[in-house]
Amino acid sequence: MLDLLITNASLPDGRKNMSVAVQGGRVAEVAEGLAAPACETVDAGGLLLSPPFVDAHFHMDATLSYGLPRVNQSGTLLEGIALWGELKPHLTHEALVERALAYCDWAVARGLLAIRSHVDTSDASLLPVDALLDVKRRVAPYIDLQLVAFPQDGVLRSAGGVENLKRALDRGVDVVGGIPHFERTMADGAESVRLLCEIAADRSKRVDMHCDESDDPLSRHIETLAFETQRLGLQGRVTGSHCTSMHSMDNYYVSKLLPLVAESGVSVVANPLINITLQGRHDTYPKRRGMTRVPELLAAGVNVAFGHDCVMDPWYSLGSGDMLEVAHMGLHVAQMTSQAAMRQCFEAVTANAARVMGLEGYGLEAGCNADFVLLHARDTVEAIRLRAARLKVWRRGRLLAETPAAATTLRLEGRPGNTDLLRARP
Repeated sequence: MLDLLITNASLPDGRKNMSVAVQGGRVAEVAEGLAAPACETVDAGGLLLSPPFVDAHFHMDATLSYGLPRVNQSGTLLEGIALWGELKPHLTHEALVERALAYCDWAVARGLLAIRSHVDTSDASLLPVDALLDVKRRVAPYIDLQLVAFPQDGVLRSAGGVENLKRALDRGVDVVGGIPHFERTMADGAESVRLLCEIAADRSKRVDMHCDESDDPLSRHIETLAFETQRLGLQGRVTGSHCTSMHSMDNYYVSKLLPLVAESGVSVVANPLINITLQGRHDTYPKRRGMTRVPELLAAGVNVAFGHDCVMDPWYSLGSGDMLEVAHMGLHVAQMTSQAAMRQCFEAVTANAARVMGLEGYGLEAGCNADFVLLHARDTVEAIRLRAARLKVWRRGRLLAETPAAATTLRLEGRPGNTDLLRARP
């Protein structure tokens, strides 16, 4: 007797009328038209069943703090960093945990069951680190929360930066982070990449650098990160996040850079909502979009994921934890409007992001964890177009959340009846 059987589902790879059998919290079988006795059977009705959404880049220590202690009036990256510095003396363990748990509730409701969050290690107290380690323990039954030791003020630029980061790793933080473009000089930035990658190699940790979050085409720390990855044998364990300077680089240099990144096995995370908001602030017109070269990176064989980055914090006043909103913005900014490219945008918030985090048991094949989202859409492109409702969210085969499908009744003279938003227009 199966624990759960989901029938008549469409899968992200295009397969239709598929059944997914669940036993003991794992996928037992995926087959077309499977019929078997189960404790619970769910008819998907031809709708899309997907692995859960994954956010490969977020800042949970700052989330839902919008307006504290004031609002970012300019909306710029630098004012956001300054504002976070003003807020830090007022942070408490309890408030950090409360806001993060509230966001995790939002995430579960939206089918977001894995998040990589950077956590500031600049303050010697490591208050945000301890708070998010507490949150990680509390949400473990629902969310895979991976923490990155992030020296927001620069690991070399701030006193005690290296020691604070090492202490955070000692306390249980998972990944080594950095922000080389925020160091005092380009040379210091490159040195920070070398140093941090060596720390990661010594401790068998993954690496995720805020890399070149700038409009400056000469900010080229992604090149150093790719080099250090190969030198230290960290292939497949390193991520460069943002990489927005690549948007401003000349094509000749990028033609050299893309193969280097691909050969190194470094993944790249773009953050469409935030990159399009914070970059290009020094431009009048033409105004740069700012987001990194997603289609070109994908074409070169680089694993590219999308992150939400911020939700209602010093840098961004909007957001709701909806990774389909992130994919929707990424699709538009990168002009990825072919059918294949739109499907790649869905993968950027699911499978590709799971690869960034190194998630084990992720997917819709026998042996994978029984973690699913049933979306009110028939395929991945339609899911992005509609920012489809998450009808059901399962974790290890257990139902965590349900959202009823929206229904609209039209009352137009001569045209009574209901409208189905999923119906193709004539």
